[in-house]
Amino acid sequence: MVARLRTVDLAREAGISTQQVRNHEEEGVLPPVPRTESGYRVYDRGHLQALLAYRALAAGFGPERARAIMRAVHAGDEPLALRSVDAGHAEVYEQRVAADAVSEAVAEAAASYLDGRPEPGGPALRVGELAGLLGVRTSALRVWEAAGLLAPAREAGTGYRRYGPEAVRDARIIRMLRQGRYSFDRIRPVLDELRRTGGTGALREAIAERRASHDRRTREMLRGAGLLHAFLTRDGGPAAPREE
Repeated sequence: MVARLRTVDLAREAGISTQQVRNHEEEGVLPPVPRTESGYRVYDRGHLQALLAYRALAAGFGPERARAIMRAVHAGDEPLALRSVDAGHAEVYEQRVAADAVSEAVAEAAASYLDGRPEPGGPALRVGELAGLLGVRTSALRVWEAAGLLAPAREAGTGYRRYGPEAVRDARIIRMLRQGRYSFDRIRPVLDELRRTGGTGALREAIAERRASHDRRTREMLRGAGLLHAFLTRDGGPAAPREE
């Protein structure tokens, strides 16, 4: 006989509220839930496994992709679910490669704080000129300034922003770190240390934390994939595809 579980049982096992369980049911995260004649939901271990798999997948792949994976599974389209898993792993791999490239580029740019190499573009650039040099919108430069990352000089009389060699150098580093998905809070101490001492300790720390975040995400993805596999191969679950 299949053990019956209540909404509160699933909530307790997953560490969420009963309302969240109902929300996940509406989102298609759980298999269809039968009801009693009086309208009460009747869950079983399969529903619990699906819920735990989704929660683990969401931690690694993100809620949107995790929902898509579980919906595909419940629709009987296991290949689509597995392709979505593959796409998630490929995304993290691409982020790792990009982060490594950014780290190398930033380290080279940071070296200019020590050897004083001049920046391209002349001694002072206007906001549009610097934006064109970096390949960003002028609004991005203003956002960086508002965040306290850039401090351009102001042209006497007109008040126009002017970016000298040091500001251009800072902007290049900010752009590269933003491409690597570093937050403003991570970028700020990097620039502060470079400006004060030319040191790169904060930069190395930021790079190490970024790489560690990729490692954490990969481990979460593996955990989610493991629980998904357990759900797919459970008793009464879909049979594994046969090899030709």
